[in-house]
Amino acid sequence: MEKQDFMVERFRSEVYRIGWRLQYHEKKQRKQELSLFNGTPEASYRTDNWDSRILVKDLLLTLPKQGRTILYKLYVEDLIEKEVALQLNMSQQAVNKWKRKMLQQLLQTVNF
Repeated sequence: MEKQDFMVERFRSEVYRIGWRLQYHEKKQRKQELSLFNGTPEASYRTDNWDSRILVKDLLLTLPKQGRTILYKLYVEDLIEKEVALQLNMSQQAVNKWKRKMLQQLLQTVNF
């Protein structure tokens, strides 16, 4: 169970870092675009919680359906790899490989 908790925390921290990087790059790009304005229209361009959710959702939609399903079951439903493997009729090793590949793909997507 400790390994499961460790993996959940690792995924959450990775998603947090991905979200932070996206927001950082977006703010950086906005500052370059906003320098053309004389006023400070930053209040209308502010990133809030909904924007972050949309970004994460868009990121997840870039993954294959099988990968999204596995990540959802592992990190949202808090199932262990063995349970996910039984539900999806695949081996635990396959679930682990899918998980690692999808996390790597998310990281590459965020790093542009």
